[in-house]
Amino acid sequence: MTVETLTYAALGARLGISPAAARSLAKRLHLPCSLSNGGKALVSVDLTAIRHKPRQRAGNTAGDATQLAAKVATLQAEIVRLEAVAAGHRADFERERERADRLVTELLQATAETMAAREAKARLEGSLRSGGGTAHAIDSNGQRRLGHLAADLVAADRKARS
Repeated sequence: MTVETLTYAALGARLGISPAAARSLAKRLHLPCSLSNGGKALVSVDLTAIRHKPRQRAGNTAGDATQLAAKVATLQAEIVRLEAVAAGHRADFERERERADRLVTELLQATAETMAAREAKARLEGSLRSGGGTAHAIDSNGQRRLGHLAADLVAADRKARS
């Protein structure tokens, strides 16, 4: 059990770690410290009692670099694949949007036609109510009068609804 008095830099060199890691280890193990005449911190340590093994640094080996390069390549391929899928979904979305726009246009047109037909029906029914009786259904040329044609149209429309 030989106790040595070392600076943090010397302790780190002996253990194969940085001076900051040696300082942290000294604090963690509650090693006694003192100051030298030069103002440097000295640590009293028994190196045989310390069983410190420094961790290997990540990415130190060439195998790690090749593994990381392969991982990056697979992730880039996945990005390309996902971009292609997203482009397909975008095309589907645009196609459906155009289809919905066409359907809305057709619906608005059908609504306008329906409203016009209802207005015409209301006008015809109003003219029938105020137009008089059913006498003189056929004029001198043998043609039916407008009021009776409209009445037949309304009756056919009501019959079709039921």
